[in-house]
Amino acid sequence: MASMGTPKQQTREQQQPQTPKVKNTMINGSPTDDDKEEELAESALALFRAKEEEIERKKMEVRDRVQAYMGRVEEATRRLADIREELDALIDPMRKEVAILRKKVDTVSRELKPLGQTCQRKEREYKESLEAFNDKNKEKAQLVTKLMELVSESERLRMKKLEELSKNIETLH
Repeated sequence: MASMGTPKQQTREQQQPQTPKVKNTMINGSPTDDDKEEELAESALALFRAKEEEIERKKMEVRDRVQAYMGRVEEATRRLADIREELDALIDPMRKEVAILRKKVDTVSRELKPLGQTCQRKEREYKESLEAFNDKNKEKAQLVTKLMELVSESERLRMKKLEELSKNIETLH
């Protein structure tokens, strides 16, 4: 756009050099009607061609801008696809490792559940056994105490009997 005028001014400027100069035949000092009509037709044709050329030029400008924009869009799309691939490559190993670890954790959890139940059962059994052991220990202690008392009593009684026998023997002598 070399000139900054309005489209009408541009078409007039383009029209003027393209309009061929028609030899006017003058009858009584005025141009004839045919000449006027021909001049008007040529002027309208020139104006139409100028407008067509302006439309075609603008159409080409718009097409060039759209193609440039589409090129930028395609390049941005390619860059986004490359970035997405790089991200997927970074994320995939982590996902695989996490999935493997989760499976291992699930497996260990499944194995721990029965072990935990067994451990709790064994703890209960141990507590019951410990209580039984303590009860039997107390009973043993009581029996030992009773036995000691009985042994002491028995010794005392034997000693008493021995003394009586000894007195009896002495009296017999």
